[in-house]
Amino acid sequence: MNASASASEPAADSGREEAAQWWATAVSHIEPGSIELRDRPVQELIGSVGMVDMIWLLLRGGLPSPRQSALLEAALVAGVDHGPQAPSIAAARMAATCGIGLNGAVATGVNMLGDVHGGAGQQCVQMLEEIRALHRAGADWDAAASEVMALWQARSRYLPGFGHRFHPVDPRRDPLLRLTEEAVAAGVVAGDHLQAALAVERALRERRAGARPVPMNIDGATAVIYAELGFPAPLARGLFVLSRSVGILAHAWEETGQGRRNKGPIPRSVLPARLATVAPNSPEETSS
Repeated sequence: MNASASASEPAADSGREEAAQWWATAVSHIEPGSIELRDRPVQELIGSVGMVDMIWLLLRGGLPSPRQSALLEAALVAGVDHGPQAPSIAAARMAATCGIGLNGAVATGVNMLGDVHGGAGQQCVQMLEEIRALHRAGADWDAAASEVMALWQARSRYLPGFGHRFHPVDPRRDPLLRLTEEAVAAGVVAGDHLQAALAVERALRERRAGARPVPMNIDGATAVIYAELGFPAPLARGLFVLSRSVGILAHAWEETGQGRRNKGPIPRSVLPARLATVAPNSPEETSS
């Protein structure tokens, strides 16, 4: 071996080690014939760990207790779908008719989940954390809720996690809160975030005496669960994205079987007269 080749070997080894460290992660470790997820061989997880537990494992590094897992699953189940009027679902259904494939349609729907549509759960966890902090500093729940609500409503008239455009009472609220109360009674979670959310509801009820109530919606109820289970606020949005992806996928798949091309937001029959007379499959219809 010549001297130049010999000298290059340490440099190559150093480069490989640097590259390995650059991509080092605690989430997974892959080698030929080996896949470890959080240091657990995948073959030991397959058939013994459910999908909800796997989500917890990859995000948190350990496995949840059965009661923690059941509570997380309830939140994920509750958020899967809210019909085609939801922007994420509508966008996915339209995208499915545009020739971009199922994965593209799902990605289109997921990318609609921003601060306004999809971000309220994250914001609600932040608000509940602020209320809990004031309570731990000595304020009672109602006073803490009123103070934090005032700060949030000074920035926006929408209080994240409360009220709904369609439902006087969100049908998902009661079962999720009941499960949370049962988890508190069993010592699975502490209950502070639940108390904070209920204090917000009381404050809204008192302020709006005689008007339409503004109870917790799906974002608020799931925010309570995610916070009680110890997930940071940004992961409340991430978990909602995982949940809603199920509905997005189902709607996009259903739409692919409808035979439509370039589905728009309203039917052809109610389009302006000039557009409504465009012949099916004409260049004007099929163009983007």
